[in-house]
Amino acid sequence: MSGPHDLAFDPWDPAFLADPYPAYAELRARGRVVRYEPSDQWLVPHHADVSALLRDRRLGRTYRHRFSHEEFGRQAPPPEHEPFHTLNDHGMLDLEPPDHTRIRRLVSKAFTPRTVERLKPYVEDLANELVAGLVRDGGGDLLADVAEPLPVAVIAEMLGIPEADRGQLRPWSAAICGMYELNPSEQTAAAAVRASLEFSEYLRGLIAQRREHPGEDLVSGLIAAHDEGDRLTEQEMISTAVLLLNAGHEATVNATVNGWWALFRNPGQLAALRADHSLVPTAIEELMRYDTPLQLFERWVLDDIEIDGTTIPRGAEIAMLFGSANHDPAVFADPGRLDLTRRDNPHISFSAGIHYCIGAPLARIELAASMTALLRQAPTLALAAEPARKPNFVIRGLEGLRVEVR
Repeated sequence: MSGPHDLAFDPWDPAFLADPYPAYAELRARGRVVRYEPSDQWLVPHHADVSALLRDRRLGRTYRHRFSHEEFGRQAPPPEHEPFHTLNDHGMLDLEPPDHTRIRRLVSKAFTPRTVERLKPYVEDLANELVAGLVRDGGGDLLADVAEPLPVAVIAEMLGIPEADRGQLRPWSAAICGMYELNPSEQTAAAAVRASLEFSEYLRGLIAQRREHPGEDLVSGLIAAHDEGDRLTEQEMISTAVLLLNAGHEATVNATVNGWWALFRNPGQLAALRADHSLVPTAIEELMRYDTPLQLFERWVLDDIEIDGTTIPRGAEIAMLFGSANHDPAVFADPGRLDLTRRDNPHISFSAGIHYCIGAPLARIELAASMTALLRQAPTLALAAEPARKPNFVIRGLEGLRVEVR
């Protein structure tokens, strides 16, 4: 089905960004697929379709393993954007098999349940320490003081990035992630290119150091795997490290602040959570469903597909709306209601298929650690000021979240 231009779906409208969920309901009512001219994409808003398409091998994160830009009917990116695309296109999130399989197999060794479980005490100690600082100060910015430093430190620790260098990671990551928004501006692209060059240069130096002096970290592990015959080019190592860093904290930061902002707006649910900390695991899943940190995920159509009688041709781009799928009443009873006891919760905030989030078990440990520390140490945590939402659509988050401990 092709949609006329009277849609409430408008990713550049502050009112839509404040609350996109009513517009998603309208999209779902329009049909299973809606053509959206402003971003030249087909929007897919229903849970069943998003879930199936994430596993459909006729779609790909890239098309370059099968087609040239010309064959696919797409323009090559401008040459001045090349450093960003070199960095981005060699990470496993934007690769398809066999390259994706090879890299993911190596990286997944660092994210086995056992390895992640071993990190738990470190994550919990750090969360307790950060929350203690917030409590000592009588409050502060939950984003800058707890939500951000926790996952950044954890993934930097895993990668073996020295503590003194970690301050640069978040600004680099934010600049690079700007390119994942719809129709990024030239200014955004220039910032992403600059960050890509600087971050790559930094990692090249770190890889050289680890070659000389290997440690127990993931970068040393990737070098060792390469030396043992599991081929991994230096560019793939760099791109993998950047992807793990960006993906390893971006969603966790936003899940934390979106989650607490949702709790403050639903005081009954917050009171129930404070009264019963055993709700933390289901609360985390529900908060990720209720206000999804990654709202949209794109795929290229590698072979024609049909959705509800509409043929979507090879060369088209599909935008799967995770935020809409997570509010689909066909799957979630009363989806607009925050229910921290929700048991049947097949949200797709971590994606699905071969690109399912490799760091999901670690993200859950981090979210549980910060939430538990805040519930225990700051039982009177309250909102100090209405937060401003970031002007982004794809990666959904807040500029900050001012809180006070009364």
